[in-house]
Amino acid sequence: MPMLNALRDILLRIETWFAAGSLLLLLALALLQIVARNLFDSGIASADTLTRYLVLYVTFFGAAIAVERNRHIRIDAATTLLSPRALRRLYRPLRAIATGICALLAYAAIRFWRDEWQYVADHERWQVYIGLVIPAGFVLLTIQFLLGTIAGPDDE
Repeated sequence: MPMLNALRDILLRIETWFAAGSLLLLLALALLQIVARNLFDSGIASADTLTRYLVLYVTFFGAAIAVERNRHIRIDAATTLLSPRALRRLYRPLRAIATGICALLAYAAIRFWRDEWQYVADHERWQVYIGLVIPAGFVLLTIQFLLGTIAGPDDE
């Protein structure tokens, strides 16, 4: 398990850096766009598109961090109705179900991305590269839930 914990720590560091970097870039780009529009009556080409994708980067990396720290949104009523002992027993099965759902979403996102790549115009290909965040984000979520399934609940 020490190797698994080391892998989780490395993933957490990488995801944190990407989330923080994406957020800083998003804020800087939005600020520059506001200044350019208000002071110079112009704007940065494709900045709006890039900021939309940066929101996705922050969202997916933040979601992966939340899953690793067990702070993600839970929509099951079991967390309020069951005892802590029962919840510990259900930890792995619920994580396994979440792993399967995220894997299906990752597969669908990869198929969608491949179709988009096939039919995109040459001058818009950069957007398809940036759009890799959607399949990559679901893959990251799948990995985080899988690692949680294998490792089990924390001893806290």
